[in-house]
Amino acid sequence: MWERQAAAWRNTALSRPSVSPLCALVMAVLLSMLLVPSLFLTQDQWDKHLPTVEQNSSLNMKFDPKTTKLTWDCQENATYGECVLIHKEKGQIKKKVKDKECQCTFQDCSLHGGVTLTVEVNINQRRISETLVYLNPGGEGTAAQNFSCLIYNADFMNCTWAKGQAAPNDVQYFLYIRDSKKKIERECPHYLKDSGTHVGCHLQDLSGLTSYSYFLVNGTSQEAGIQFFDSVLLLKEIEQYNPPNNITVHCNESHCFIRWEKPRTRKTLSIREFQYQLDIQRQSNTGSSGNQLIVVSGDSGNKYSFPRPGFRAKHTVKIRTADARKAHWGAWSQPTEFGSAEPESSLVHVYLLVVLGTFVCGLTISCLFKRFLGMNRLFPPIPRIKDKLSDSRQIDHQILWEKFAHDAGKGDKEEVLAVEEVTEAPANA
Repeated sequence: MWERQAAAWRNTALSRPSVSPLCALVMAVLLSMLLVPSLFLTQDQWDKHLPTVEQNSSLNMKFDPKTTKLTWDCQENATYGECVLIHKEKGQIKKKVKDKECQCTFQDCSLHGGVTLTVEVNINQRRISETLVYLNPGGEGTAAQNFSCLIYNADFMNCTWAKGQAAPNDVQYFLYIRDSKKKIERECPHYLKDSGTHVGCHLQDLSGLTSYSYFLVNGTSQEAGIQFFDSVLLLKEIEQYNPPNNITVHCNESHCFIRWEKPRTRKTLSIREFQYQLDIQRQSNTGSSGNQLIVVSGDSGNKYSFPRPGFRAKHTVKIRTADARKAHWGAWSQPTEFGSAEPESSLVHVYLLVVLGTFVCGLTISCLFKRFLGMNRLFPPIPRIKDKLSDSRQIDHQILWEKFAHDAGKGDKEEVLAVEEVTEAPANA
């Protein structure tokens, strides 16, 4: 509409034979106001009419999110320039433009938040700068959320995500993975489902993936447009290491030496790129107690010296692994026992001997006491004659002949003779 009205003004101006300079100036001002009414639109109105990719008419800029390549129409006599990608999180990413090339290819980065791209070229000694805005198409809140991936056992990877809060019921998500060199792209071979909706992916073959990989989760629906979610992940940071291999413990009189081998990983790593955590626990009759968590760097030679338990109980050690720059610990290994149990058993023997000796001594004393009581019964004490003049003891402690007379009656009877003293008369009587 605005273009047709401007053309009508131009035809009117050309049909007149002569136009005064003042009239020509007024017509030029009116024509410029009619040609650029969009400059007076608010930002909300502009966003509503803004397409996914805004193309500039002079350079005809185009951006391919799949290859992250920005292209434009080549111009004659064009010289040095640069491309700029403005990312919300990473800021400005600049690329130089080679001579006679009308394109820029950026490294993989997340695009789901939208990016702004700018091209600057020199044409006939004039610098031209034009901008293109790339937006994430689809309804707000329909993209997959809570996306994460984990590599385990060196050969397997699981990725999970959740359904968008504003996504319709018929939404279906698909995962695509691309290497950083943009040569290999694959779709998830085994999806994990929740009520029919893809919410995860399991991969058993990680060959072809480079250190950095690009992950894209897009969606389809018959009810509404679905936004995509993408992320660039460093595979080393999402790998969970297995426990160390071949854990052994050898003890001498003073120390126990714990040794192990580094675990197998997706890519071959040096020993300095690992760190280990040892969980040493003392065994007792009541269970494990007194655990010690010790962190050992990988450049220590995969060994640790622990003071010999001596006369204490056995110990166990468990080890787990993590990246040296990120303490993302893996699973614990199976417990390995070390330390001698002989000192503990000898103490038990000592305790048993003490208890047994105490019992034997008690039994011996008891037997001797019983034997002493039996001797008293067989050989009662010999009674003595009561001395009424000097013996002042109580009647309870006196020895009476009558008592022993009764006891003696049990044996042979004794004859008692009566002796009568006769006094002889004098001879002259």
